[in-house]
Amino acid sequence: MSATGGQVVSDRVLTIPNGLSLLRLVLVPVFVVLLVGRHDGWAFAVLVLSSASDYLDGNLARRWGQVTRLGQVLDPFADRLTILTTLLGLAYRDLVPWWLVAVLVARDVTMLVTLPFLARVGHGVLPVHFLGKAGTFCLMYAFPLILLSQVSASIETVVASIGWAFALWGTGLYWWAGLLYLRQVVTVVRSERAAGGA
Repeated sequence: MSATGGQVVSDRVLTIPNGLSLLRLVLVPVFVVLLVGRHDGWAFAVLVLSSASDYLDGNLARRWGQVTRLGQVLDPFADRLTILTTLLGLAYRDLVPWWLVAVLVARDVTMLVTLPFLARVGHGVLPVHFLGKAGTFCLMYAFPLILLSQVSASIETVVASIGWAFALWGTGLYWWAGLLYLRQVVTVVRSERAAGGA
């Protein structure tokens, strides 16, 4: 057990927040089947449930003192997998352009490239920045709204506009957080190398 930023981090596995993160992972293939089968109403419901669990797991973990090492890895992994799968599914259905897929995937690939550099100086993944969480939050709202716009022609224009506003804000915040993360990685690597050479 350790403390990060005043928050106790445990090695527990069986917690409600971890269960919610696991639920998001289980919902990924369910969503894919529904989306490809054009069951848009049910696919929308699954995305809403996934987004709600994303909001709950972190908040409950902090409130109940159930922040765990597993959760710190599982939660962002579930976020990335949900976003990637949703993006690919919506692009497959021609509901979002492929350039948006490329922009968001490029950001995650950039983050992955930093891992070997951190590992060389004895660091694991750095904490997720608040802006990254805000970007994920926006994207988790954007995709269900874009999908919901296909359910009924009477709401298509308004709902799609709101969905795209969230998508563009989310993409901007996602990359902004990514650039801040890169700067943090450079700082950590340089300081560790300097300390090692001292």
